[in-house]
Amino acid sequence: MDDTRKMILHAAVERILHYGYSKTTMAEIAKDCNMSAGNIYRFFASKLDIAEAMARKFNEEAYATFAKIAARKSSAADRMREIFHYELTRTYSAIAEEAKILEVAEVLADERPLYMNEKLATERTYLVQIMNDGVASGEFRAIENAEEVAEMWQAALMKFRFPQLFSKLTLPKLQREIDGVMDLLLAALSPGATTPAAWEGLPETVDPHCAPTVDDIMKKRLNADQ
Repeated sequence: MDDTRKMILHAAVERILHYGYSKTTMAEIAKDCNMSAGNIYRFFASKLDIAEAMARKFNEEAYATFAKIAARKSSAADRMREIFHYELTRTYSAIAEEAKILEVAEVLADERPLYMNEKLATERTYLVQIMNDGVASGEFRAIENAEEVAEMWQAALMKFRFPQLFSKLTLPKLQREIDGVMDLLLAALSPGATTPAAWEGLPETVDPHCAPTVDDIMKKRLNADQ
């Protein structure tokens, strides 16, 4: 069963990377595996499940590398930088070499948000480990909730997760930008840094009518679609 599943996944990857996710059908994948279309559903309930399996396979190597980076004896700041630089370079290169991967990433982001959240949660375990090391060594200030801080790091660096989704910048330009953002984030973790006061909302000088509500945004989208 495991060998057959691997064979199906391999055939699906080959076809999707060549034709794209949307132009690949389960029947075509089954044909490539010399099996019936009905038989393939014993192993994958849908094409979306195959896409998720592809992504999980791609991420296995990343998690192994994250673990190695987190366990190193270098400074916590260097390890934080290394994790995000590694992910940026790896993802950028993979999409540049196989542009069809980007379609799979977009589909999963839209159709399997729980999977994407799971991926981020797994990554945070390594970030939290490094942050706790930094606090213990005195390199970082005391952190009340390392899990939450790690989540904010991910949010601040989201542009660099799938860079081709957000910009047409070159890899060297993106590497310069991610270093600049991490400079700011690391400064906030340095000893003596303080958390700013909680934001009270829009200042009085800003007309609240200028801030669109969710309803306003949805109405505009619906009108645009019509």
